[in-house]
Amino acid sequence: MKDILIVGAGISGATIANKLANAGKQVLVIDEKNHIAGNCYDKREDGIMVHQYGAHIFHTSIKEVYDFLSQFTTFTDYQHQVKAVIQGKEVPVPFNFNSIDILFDKNRAHELKDKLLSHYNLDSKVPILELQNAEDKDLQFLAEFVYENLFLHYTLKQWGLRPDELDKSVSGRVPVYIGTDDRYFPWDAYQGIPSQGYTKMIENILNHENIEIQLNTKFCNLNSDDYEHIFYAGTIDGFFDYKLGELPYRSERFENQTITKNYFQSNSVINYPNEHEYTRIIEHKYFLNDKTDKTIISYEYPEAYELGKNDPYYPIIKEETTKLYQAYLEQTKYLPYITFIGRLGDYKYYDMDKAVNRALEVFNLYQSQ
Repeated sequence: MKDILIVGAGISGATIANKLANAGKQVLVIDEKNHIAGNCYDKREDGIMVHQYGAHIFHTSIKEVYDFLSQFTTFTDYQHQVKAVIQGKEVPVPFNFNSIDILFDKNRAHELKDKLLSHYNLDSKVPILELQNAEDKDLQFLAEFVYENLFLHYTLKQWGLRPDELDKSVSGRVPVYIGTDDRYFPWDAYQGIPSQGYTKMIENILNHENIEIQLNTKFCNLNSDDYEHIFYAGTIDGFFDYKLGELPYRSERFENQTITKNYFQSNSVINYPNEHEYTRIIEHKYFLNDKTDKTIISYEYPEAYELGKNDPYYPIIKEETTKLYQAYLEQTKYLPYITFIGRLGDYKYYDMDKAVNRALEVFNLYQSQ
């Protein structure tokens, strides 16, 4: 018998499992998949560490999160950069002063950058939907250019919705950056990739004498009455058997190719906002600077989540779905022995560091009760 059941062996479940095990609890971690690490799962193929469920880049300014994970891995320095193909040219994303210089002639670029600096602070980030409300005509022009060429069609492909239909927590994730820093996360103090991969890092987190792991195991096959508490990282609507309706999610499909050449593209991630059915191409060897005479790329195709057909990746956060989530959350008041965690359990678009931070907070709350 175990004291605690944790449903989900991803980064959220592993974090709580480790903290509870160190506190003396006997912990069982289960997962429906045949591997640990959830969507962070990676493995080596032809000498290249391949992120099996899309690019995962660790970045944070939360020192407690960085310190916790650093117990279980070293980080290879990696400053993530993303490019997007706009009008046949590769430009930095988030859209910044360098993007402007690439896409506009010298005089027009100078005008637009001066206008941005007259309205916003250097090195600040401005959500595109906010920039659209500017009264200045040049800023309105730039906002519409970025919205149409970078933001609108990518969002339609990624989410199946227009940007204004999504919650600001989602639509504001890719701002316009006032400056020349091409890094995707210039505001985060700690950035990198686990040197032996995310799977190894999570394996180390779970490597504790008080933790047992069972893969290929469904929650419905266990007796929840056997545990003093359950931490559940699956879908909250699925837990309640969809009795109030299904919450919407987006899924992803990946098509991998191994190519016999050193590199396929100029960057680890190149977005295609306007062309093709896929949103981006990922080239994995860039992440850990793997040295091979081959390369592996992934075409990423967003698609609607269909129960029983594919996996839920991202909660679709908007007003009506938030109301439905809150209705499910209300149901949890009658289940004090269960805590929902992670992207699916909390129905939030967490980055990895925010998922770990939430798990640490949940552990502290549980210990204080």
